[in-house]
Amino acid sequence: MRPGVLHRDSMMKILLALLLAAAPLAGALAAPARYVSQRSDKAYLREGPSYAHRVLWVYRHKGTPFRVTTHYDIWRKVTAADGTTGWMSAAMLTDRRTVLVTGKGRAKIFARADGDKLAGLAEPGAIANLKACAPRVCRIVAPGIDGWIDKSRIWGVEAGEVFR
Repeated sequence: MRPGVLHRDSMMKILLALLLAAAPLAGALAAPARYVSQRSDKAYLREGPSYAHRVLWVYRHKGTPFRVTTHYDIWRKVTAADGTTGWMSAAMLTDRRTVLVTGKGRAKIFARADGDKLAGLAEPGAIANLKACAPRVCRIVAPGIDGWIDKSRIWGVEAGEVFR
């Protein structure tokens, strides 16, 4: 055998190893995008759908919102507000909806959806429970505040999403 040339048996072994590594993802199902939140004070985002995969990030704030795009067994492929993507165990997530305040400067929160009276201000990075959404605003609740915020200032809800 010449140096630098793979023998057919070696190539077959490499191909088989690659196929076996990809096998768990073959059963992954693309899910309609939905939002979930972090169940506890610590959640691990992994490279793939198993505990054997490397931890990419540790999230340390209960309620952090994530967008689920795919699921496989007990695993959910999620995207965070900053675009980071990876896999989390479903046990680390809850269906409770939360949002993350985004943008620069404090976001205005109004007492009513029509924006008549200022109820408070939210700092970027604040997390609040999501209760309802109209076409342009959503109702959020957090300690000491219950009001409506412009959708452009939150992450964790689709632009056209409306619900009560």
